[in-house]
Amino acid sequence: MPQDVTFDLPFDTPVSDHLEYARARHLRWVWDMGLVRSQAGFEEYRSWDLPQAAARTYPYASPADMVVLMNWFSLAFLFDDQFDASRPDRADRVLEVARELIVTPLRPTGSRPRVVCPITVAWAQVWDHLSEGMSLTWRTRFAASWGRFLVAHCEEVDLAARGIAGTLDLAEYTEFRRRTVGIHHSIDAGERSRGFEVPAQVQAHPLMERMRDLAADTIGFMNDIHSFERERRRGDGHNLIAVLHRERGLSWEAAADEAYRMTNARLTEYLDLEAQVPQMCDELSLTEDERVRVRQGVEAIQHWINGNYEWALVSGRYAAGKEGPAATAELAGRGSVDDLLAV
Repeated sequence: MPQDVTFDLPFDTPVSDHLEYARARHLRWVWDMGLVRSQAGFEEYRSWDLPQAAARTYPYASPADMVVLMNWFSLAFLFDDQFDASRPDRADRVLEVARELIVTPLRPTGSRPRVVCPITVAWAQVWDHLSEGMSLTWRTRFAASWGRFLVAHCEEVDLAARGIAGTLDLAEYTEFRRRTVGIHHSIDAGERSRGFEVPAQVQAHPLMERMRDLAADTIGFMNDIHSFERERRRGDGHNLIAVLHRERGLSWEAAADEAYRMTNARLTEYLDLEAQVPQMCDELSLTEDERVRVRQGVEAIQHWINGNYEWALVSGRYAAGKEGPAATAELAGRGSVDDLLAV
């Protein structure tokens, strides 16, 4: 049911012309890097169609950059699925790998990972390309956002390992979800994909900070709705619908309706603030070049809100019904068919 839920988004965002070119190269890279280790894992990964997500969220990337962005997508999604609820001891390995992923952007370019597994080796390669040509300011901002996302992921894994995954109240969950959805660094990557940087004074402005948070909330809540069936199969309580069901005693249908209302409320607030961006530019006395980069930064947010939504409606990752090894893994509490944290 939830994957079929639609939203009325006011953005008409493009799709990259390089989708098919990059998809073929990306899928070969995923296999060669050992990010899938079985034919069943590869077929499940293909069904997610992450290349479409990248092509929708970064529509202006060059052909080569589109491949890099698709490769990066695979790491974030596949790592997110590596915790096994039936093996709480695995949380320590997840934490060890997450630390390596966090520090990679803080090391000199070309550094080899100290914790070795397919995901860390692939990320070191991707970061070398993703950071190319960007300023220290941008790299530092991205690294901070990326680090917060991975720390939140580890907190989520730790809660699950201790058997208290579904205990956050609505306020706690809302703040937590803003970090686990990983949108801040994903929006940052929109600058890399198009070869620009939002002025630092704009990034620090309360209006832009709130817009980015609201975009994260909107995308996170939409994702919770669309992924609900998959997460319920896995026994994952970190989902807005599950939190509303538990905390307010709502039926599943009523909880889904309330999640939908909350998502639209976040989107409406975001749109209200987006309309104030020209006033912010005047307040900061920005040059024309700076205003262009601000508009591109706003478009990067729009691309993520709409692009992620359009992809989630059709991705096999969130399919309500599954069969075979992927279904078996999810029913056992795993998100991935293959183990990618072992050497």
